[in-house]
Amino acid sequence: MTRARSLPSKLAAHPARALVVAFAAVVLAGAVLLALPIASEERAATGFVTALFTSTSAVCVTGLAVVDTSTYWSGFGEGVILALIQVGGFGIMTMASLLALLVSGRLRLRMQLTAQAETKSLGIGDVRRVLLGVAGTTLIVELAVGAILALRFRYGYGESIGDSAYLGYFHAVSAFNNAGFGLHADSITRYASDAWVMLPIATAVILGGIGFPVLLELLRHRNRRRTTGRRNWTLHSKLTLITTAVLLVTGTLLTCLLEWTNTDTLGPHSTADKLLNSFFHSAMSRTAGFNAVDVGAMQSSTLLMTCVLMFIGGGSAGTAGGIKVTTFAVLLAAIIAEVRGEPNSAILGRRLAPHVLRQALTVALLGIGLVIGSTLLLLTLMEERFEAVLFEVVSAFGTVGLSTGITGDVPTAGQLLLIGLMFVGRLGPITLVSALALRERTRRYELPEERPVIG
Repeated sequence: MTRARSLPSKLAAHPARALVVAFAAVVLAGAVLLALPIASEERAATGFVTALFTSTSAVCVTGLAVVDTSTYWSGFGEGVILALIQVGGFGIMTMASLLALLVSGRLRLRMQLTAQAETKSLGIGDVRRVLLGVAGTTLIVELAVGAILALRFRYGYGESIGDSAYLGYFHAVSAFNNAGFGLHADSITRYASDAWVMLPIATAVILGGIGFPVLLELLRHRNRRRTTGRRNWTLHSKLTLITTAVLLVTGTLLTCLLEWTNTDTLGPHSTADKLLNSFFHSAMSRTAGFNAVDVGAMQSSTLLMTCVLMFIGGGSAGTAGGIKVTTFAVLLAAIIAEVRGEPNSAILGRRLAPHVLRQALTVALLGIGLVIGSTLLLLTLMEERFEAVLFEVVSAFGTVGLSTGITGDVPTAGQLLLIGLMFVGRLGPITLVSALALRERTRRYELPEERPVIG
C-alpha cells in the first residue's frame, strides 16, 4: 500500500511546478502588503484587484500599472514594490538557470530511490555556483548603475543626497530586472535628452535581459582570454548575443525611420537625441517598460514593430520576457533550412536536434494563440482601438510594461485578464519548455510514415 506523497515531494519531483507555486505565493503576499492602508499615500486600504495587479506586475517584472506609482503609493508601498521586483528578478534568473542546467543534463543528479517514488536532488556545487553567480551579478550591476544615476541626479538635477541615492538605486533595480517601474509620472521622458540617464538604464536592461548563463560565460571567457588567449562560446551564448544585437539595431533603425518626423515623439528632438531615443525605445521593447517618448502618440506601424519586439523578448534565464531570442533564432533557422530544401536545420555550424525545433514551435504558437485570444476577449470588455488593445496584451504577455496609456481604463475583468497574462507570460515559457524537456522519452517503435498536403 502506497502512501500519499507530501507536497514538498511532489514539488521536488516537478521543479517547474515548484517555480509556479513559489511565484504565486510571492504575488499573493505582495498583494496583501500593498492592500494595507500604510502602503498608499492617502493611508486608505487599496482594492485587492489593484494591489494584486501591482504585485503581479512587480514580481513578474512587467511594469504595467493601473495607478500612478509615483503618487499613489507611500514610501512603504514603493519599498514593497522594489522588494517584489528584486525577489521576482532574482528568483526568475536563479530558477530559470537551474532549470536550464537540469534539462540540459549539466547538473549533477543524485538518484534516490524511496518506497514512494524517485526524486532528483541538485548537486550542491552547481546550486551554489548559480546562486552566488546570480546574486553577485545582480549586486554589481545594480550598484554600478545606481551609483551613476545617483551622481547624475545629484549634480545634474540638484536632488538631495538621499533622494538622488533613492532615485538612482530604484531605477537601477527596476532596469536590471527589466521591470520598468519608475518614480516619475511621465516615466523618464524628462530625461529624453540626457544620455547620462538613458544609456545606464538601457545598459542595465540589456544586461538583465540577455540572461545569467550568457553573463556568466562572458565573465568566464574574459578570464580565460587572459590565461589561454582562446574563447570557445556555446551555441546558446552566440545565438543570444547575435540575435539580441540584430534586433537592437533593427528596432533602432525602424523607430528612426517611422518616427523621425512625428512631432509628438521624435520630431522636436535633435538628430543625436533622435538616435538616442530610438535606441532606447528598441532596448526597452525587450522588455523593460521605461519610455522617454509618448508611446501612445507613436504611429500604428511603430506600435506593430514594437509588438513584434515585445513578443520575441530577450534571452533565456534572464529577467526579460517573450518567447526568447533563441526561440526566434531556432524558428528562423528552420525556415531557412526548409526553403533551401535541407533535411536538417543548422545554425552557426551546429545541427539542431528535432526536439529543439518542436519546443520552439510549441512555445511560439502557444504564445500567438494566447495573444490572439486575449486580444479578442479584451476588445469585448472595453472600447479602444485595436492596435492599443493588441499592444497592451503583447506588453503583458511579454512582461514589458510599455503602454499606450489605456492600462488605467481597463475594467476589473480586463485587469484580471492582464494579471493572468503577466503571470503566464513570465513563467509560461520557462515551465513549458522545462516540462517538455523533462518528460522527453524514447519511443521503441515507429509508426508508418505518410505525408499530408501542406499549403
